Amino acid sequence: MKIGRQTTLRDQAVLVGIGVHSGLPATLTMHPADADTGLRFMRTGLKGRCDREVQADIRAVTATEFATVLGDVSGPLVSTAEHVLAALRGLGVDNAVIEVDGPEVPIMDGSAAPFVAAIDQVGIAILDAPRRYIRVLKPVRVATGSAYGEIRPSARFEVDVEIDFDSPVIRKQAYRYDGRADSFRREIARARTFGFMRDVSKLWAAGFALGASLENTLVVTENRVLNPEGTRFPDEFVRHKVLDAVGDLALAGAPLLGSFRSFCGGHKLNYAVLSALMADTSAWTMIEGELPRPARGVGEIAVGIVAPAYAPDVS
Repeated sequence: MKIGRQTTLRDQAVLVGIGVHSGLPATLTMHPADADTGLRFMRTGLKGRCDREVQADIRAVTATEFATVLGDVSGPLVSTAEHVLAALRGLGVDNAVIEVDGPEVPIMDGSAAPFVAAIDQVGIAILDAPRRYIRVLKPVRVATGSAYGEIRPSARFEVDVEIDFDSPVIRKQAYRYDGRADSFRREIARARTFGFMRDVSKLWAAGFALGASLENTLVVTENRVLNPEGTRFPDEFVRHKVLDAVGDLALAGAPLLGSFRSFCGGHKLNYAVLSALMADTSAWTMIEGELPRPARGVGEIAVGIVAPAYAPDVS
């Protein structure tokens, strides 16, 4: 397959679930789209209002506290966009319209795996248009206290994440993702969102995590994981942070050619780094066409740009 060509879905894919924060039911439909459409959300089910579309773009971000929220001048439209965006970018899908009939993308099992399975079921189509990439030209770094995030020039997209939680269950974990579609499917997609029991009351009081449960969140107590099945990977926590970063960086609007690294980060820091990159027009350039092919598969160099228990942690 020609990796220098844009892609879309071969058919529509439908998933049904609830929002991890809102607790409200939602149906999500991923539709095929023409070349140069990019990734767009269509919000339906707005009482007394017409359906609204919003581009999955850094300029559409309205909040990053516990999830990535997209909206327009009318206000927030779609919350928790990062997992479905990670699945699409992780598998190298350039163009799709993501229809959601509620305020939040369904959390499913807390990972990107259900979205990946839905994409794999319908398949990916190659379009007759060159793929555009955002090539990082110089380092961009953002720091907040001891936490930092940065993106540097690279021939391909890579994500390197390190976390350090004051928890004997998590402690320090690090993971490097090589940007390949098969790696995303095998190593990243199944990692679930996580959160701490100690934060539950505070989150509920603030209106978050109303749909979180052991079905969709890794729940961490002082000394163990509450979920009966345990973790899917020994380092599932940092892998989920990688997943979130892939989804958040998809908001660049095209696949990134750059190496992203973060320490003790989350949605807010991912957004800050991407915002800083896009604001500095000397730090990136748009290119298109064929690139050297590092491995197998449609999305090998495509990924782009872009919880806690009961409530997504800071994850």
